[in-house]
Parts: sequence; C-alpha cells; structure tokens
Amino acid sequence: MPIKDLFQEKLKVVNIGLESFRSGLDHGGAPSVQVDWRPPVAVDAAALKTVQARAGDIKKANAKAAAKVLAAKPFLIGLEKALDVIPGMKKDLILHAGPPVAWERMCGPMRGAVMGALVYEGLAKNPAEAAKLAASGATKFSPCHEHSAVGPMAGIISASMPVFVLKNEENGNLGFATMNEGLGKVLRYGAYAPEVVQKLKWMETVLYPALKKAVAKVGRVDLKNIIAQALHMGDEVHNRNRAATSLFYRALAPAVARTAPDPETAAQVLEFINGNDHFFLNLSMAASKVSLDAARGVPNSSLLTVMARNGTDFGIQLSGTGGEWFTGPAPVPDALDFAGFSKKDANPDIGDSAITETAGLGGFAIAAAPAIVQFIGGSASDALDHTRRMYEICEAENTVYQVPALDFRGTPTGIDMVKVLAKGIFPVIDTGVAHREPGIGQVGAGILSAPPEPFQQALVGLAKTLQEENS
Repeated sequence: MPIKDLFQEKLKVVNIGLESFRSGLDHGGAPSVQVDWRPPVAVDAAALKTVQARAGDIKKANAKAAAKVLAAKPFLIGLEKALDVIPGMKKDLILHAGPPVAWERMCGPMRGAVMGALVYEGLAKNPAEAAKLAASGATKFSPCHEHSAVGPMAGIISASMPVFVLKNEENGNLGFATMNEGLGKVLRYGAYAPEVVQKLKWMETVLYPALKKAVAKVGRVDLKNIIAQALHMGDEVHNRNRAATSLFYRALAPAVARTAPDPETAAQVLEFINGNDHFFLNLSMAASKVSLDAARGVPNSSLLTVMARNGTDFGIQLSGTGGEWFTGPAPVPDALDFAGFSKKDANPDIGDSAITETAGLGGFAIAAAPAIVQFIGGSASDALDHTRRMYEICEAENTVYQVPALDFRGTPTGIDMVKVLAKGIFPVIDTGVAHREPGIGQVGAGILSAPPEPFQQALVGLAKTLQEENS
C-alpha cells in the first residue's frame, strides 16, 4: 500500500499472539487482523540437515508417489471371508486398527472389540473368558495395515468375518475391509453385548452371501466414481457418507433383488444398507488404502502412505521408509458429545479411518460437506478453512475428487511430512469418539489435528534411510 494511502484507511490492530487476545478487541468493536503464526516445530537438527540436502531428490520422489495415488482406480470386485483372502490371516490372529499394540497396552474400546470378536468366532463362551484368552498369548495381534486391510475405530478383523475385496486396477494391488455395522453400540466402538455378536452373525450369514452374489452379478463397482459424485452431493466420505451410501445402494439394489434367495432376504439386506448412512465408510477407507499402497516404496519420498490410530498411539508410515511405523500418543478429539457424555468419557483417537484424510478425503475434503459440522461441531466457514489449510502441506491436488464450494478445486492430496514440520500445520481429521471403557460404544464425534511426535520421528527415519542409501 502506498504511504500516502495509509492514513486514509481505517486503522486496525494486528494481533500476532494467541487468537484469544482478540476477544477484548472484538467486544470493544475495534477492527483487528489475526496473523496465522505458529512457533516452529522442534526437530532433530542433524536429520533436518540430511533431508534438506536431498530436497531435490525428495521433490522428484514425492511427485512420483503422488502421481501413483492420483492414477489409482479402486474397484470393488467381490466379497470373501477374511481367512480366505487377507494375506497372512490365521484363525488365531486378530487384526486391529493403527500401529502395533499388545493386549496390555490396548485401550478399552479395542479390548472390548477383541473380546466380542473372540466370542463371535466361538473361541470364547463369554467376554470374561475372551479377555483371559486375549491376555494368554494364544491370540495373536497385528495391524490391519500390515495385511493390506483397514478397519474403522477398533478396526477388528477376525478369520470368519466377511470382507470387501478391492482392486486398484491401475496398479494391480488388492485391499480389504469389513462391512459397516452402523452407529451406536457396535463392535468397532468396543461393544460386545450379545446383540452385537448377533448382528455380526446376521451379517455373516445373510448380508454377506446376498452382497457377494450381487457384486458378482454386476461384475465390479467403480468406487472412485462414487466418491467423486458424493463429494458433489455433500459428503466427505469419512464422517458423512449419506450420498455415497445412496449411490452404492443404487448400483447394487437391482442385482440384490435378482440374486437374493427370496424377497424377504432382499428386503432385509436393502433395508439394512438404506438405514445405515455409514455403510460406505468401510469402502471409502479401502479405496483410499489401495490408492495409497500403490505409492509405497518410492525411494526418497516423504509422502504419507498411512495415518492410523489404535486408541493408544497415533502412527504414520512414509512412502520412502517402507513399513516402518513412527508413533506418538493419540490425542483426545475436540468432540460434540452425545447426550449424557463429556470429554472425560472419551477415549483417545482411534481407527484406521484417517486413511481417508491421507488420501485427500475426510477432513481434507470437509469443505465439500458443510452439513457435517452439525455432527462434529464448528461452523461451515471452519470446514472451508480446514480444507484450504491442508493444501499447504500436500504435494498435489486431486484430479477427480473436487470441492464444489472451492470452485471445484481438487482436494489436497499427498501429505508431505517435510512440509508438515516446516509449516507447523498438522493434518486435520474428523472422527467418531468411542467411550474409554469397553462395552459402551460411541459417545460423540469431533475433529482434531494429528500430533507432532510421529512426524518428528519420521524426519529422523527418513534421514536414516537417505544416509543408508548413500553408504
């Protein structure tokens, strides 16, 4: 602004401190401007120097990794039992969300889900017996992500559970996810009451065979196309899946009607999907998983291929560091609590569903879903701000997933760990909240930022990998 114009403008106060400092100015009617400033994130100096020295190589690698994610073509190709298709699955193995965690460190909702799964499998007669079995060492545990799979919240997958089978037709890799149970007291939120197990049995014996036949009838389902349409219809396909579930329903309903063994079975299956707005969530997660797995193993890349939580730890993986986990404490979300509950009831963040944010959906696409703020709190303008801020830490903009409210700009895609630390902007995630005690279920929904520790560790891990490649 020319100096001659400066004194013709209305003066404003520039606040470079905490935003709360503006409250007095706002109450007094004084115009002010908030500077979006953050203190630098503390990092390992030697690791930062190593990474900065290879900035050119990292930039090229990130462009390559991001291109693989953008080119992905995720299709639903079938349904099978977990034991029959998930790599490394065994009868005594339970897969869970997030980075590795032993029974002793599992949070309440994950323990509850494990107990329910063991009863469901017939390996225990009741929850108490299941808890003893889980603690005995006879039951093995492993992250879903280490078996090409994903699971929401506790993320539990046991041998008999039916799973969606997805294929990235661009890259050829497969991915797997269970079917969504709905909201409330369900296994993924740590509930294990008899009615929870009963629903899982119905899903195995009625829902699964019907959907398997229906998918076989249509051949395959283009999930990328459904997600793209859903973003235009008000979803972000993490906490809001109403449009995506409806589109999926339309794609399969005729085949369900034609292949179900009787009209009553067809009606039950279609009513279940129609009554569960979150049914598509597991599919959006698996679609994100097969898209990101295509970008694994790009040397020098600092792009995230995984962002996941187990209710105790928050973990990430990078394209250029293989399957190494970098972890930190899982934070408690800022939530809109259900009636009768408060933040003291909330478990720290949990679930593989942050794979949607990692792929440029969920919180990264929240500007496409302004109505979601009624479920997680905040305002429609907050949703726009969240998405705009995520562009600063991403390598690319999606060529298919677009946000109408941002003039159909592609969603921010390809989280760059180096940019996250350099700018002090951490990935935003919108999420459900489980009660910290097993057996209770969901108590709210909210939003949070990823913690810094996994990214600080990842910088050191990437630097070590770069040094080993040069030695």
